[in-house]
Amino acid sequence: MIVDDEPVRATTHRWLTRLVVGLNLCPFASAPLREETVRIAVSDAREPQTLMADLLEEILRLHGTDLGAISTTLLVTPHTLQTFDDFNAFLGVAEDSLRALDLDGELQLASFHPDYRFAGSAPGDPGNYTNRSPYPILHLLREAEVSRAVTHHPDPARIYRDNIRRLEALGVEHLGAMLADCHHPPDDNPDPGLE
Repeated sequence: MIVDDEPVRATTHRWLTRLVVGLNLCPFASAPLREETVRIAVSDAREPQTLMADLLEEILRLHGTDLGAISTTLLVTPHTLQTFDDFNAFLGVAEDSLRALDLDGELQLASFHPDYRFAGSAPGDPGNYTNRSPYPILHLLREAEVSRAVTHHPDPARIYRDNIRRLEALGVEHLGAMLADCHHPPDDNPDPGLE
């Protein structure tokens, strides 16, 4: 596994900063990002079997690491599970792995994909952008942290409603452009005439 594929990591970090935190899609994401306890691991897997080995490694790493060092892990897979159907099929196997390791109550899996589509939604539904990302991503979370965050939130059910309202107001064209823009680093030279 490549754990320091910088362009993929940088793109993923921009997505977290600009969309997930910037649009407040997850009100619980800003603190771990600010505290630098979000691990972005990049898998070089070209087939699901290798990706599963990388996922198992990250599951065990997160489970065995102190919360202050790694609060959550994003396993980014830029070379496999490119279709959403393949990605969805893999998720079932990934969930089974958590159960097989008897970590089902300790860790949970969230999923993000460039073509993410909620069941029953149209492909162009802006709400799909709550889970659309630059690459396929398997997000490992600690259940105790999720429960704690939800308990301390004044109205957890409102998060989804607010997200949908916000995304619908922005529209799919703007959201698609924001997501695509995550692949481009910030322009360090704002004046194209300067060298």
